[in-house]
Amino acid sequence: MLGDKDANPTIAVKNLDAAIGFYEGKLGLTRIHADQRGVALYKGGSSTIMVYESQFAGTNRATAVTWLAGGDVDEIVKALKAKGVAFEKYEFPGTKHEGEVHVQGTHRIAWFKDPDGNIHALSSQ
Repeated sequence: MLGDKDANPTIAVKNLDAAIGFYEGKLGLTRIHADQRGVALYKGGSSTIMVYESQFAGTNRATAVTWLAGGDVDEIVKALKAKGVAFEKYEFPGTKHEGEVHVQGTHRIAWFKDPDGNIHALSSQ
């Protein structure tokens, strides 16, 4: 039923203006739609990311968005760090850290949070 349909991230934030500053200023996303009050839509690859105001923003303690960065994980981490984005460190069995990047065999992944605590991942796979 849904196997051939695209899915797009929907990210709740408390303050849309602060979120716009992060998603545009730090992540480099370009807004594609600004007509709806309390909502900003962004293009990311073939996905559309919806950022919207909600009283429940930041309550998810798991990864909300995974960016499929391929071999660019380390380069993107470096660029985001230069813009002031802080990265998370997690301890998983069989995982080592190379700076902010978690390494599991050939898989490279790094996590960061937006201003509301929504967790994002940069993944090589």
